[in-house]
Amino acid sequence: MQEHGRRVAARYVTLLGQPNTLDRDRLGIIASRRLGGAVARNRAKRRLREVFRRGLSADARRPGDRTLDVVAIARRELLEAPLAALEADFQNALRRLRGVR
Repeated sequence: MQEHGRRVAARYVTLLGQPNTLDRDRLGIIASRRLGGAVARNRAKRRLREVFRRGLSADARRPGDRTLDVVAIARRELLEAPLAALEADFQNALRRLRGVR
């Protein structure tokens, strides 16, 4: 993915994306030990999955947008960020990843 995809850095997360042939986006999460112990890493993954789900339910993808395989790399700041700020940051990064400004 890192060789052929695109990378977008945001405040709370870095997104890697590559087009897929499915009819939906897919999410993978990397939460390294830099975030902290298992509790902190699992909390970061839960928050990212929730933000991704909310984006799907709000139908953030426009007709004609390509579907992506997205890998989210969590940053330490994600753990303390308000969920609304995290959601806005994630959706903005996802739009940039798709090439939509």
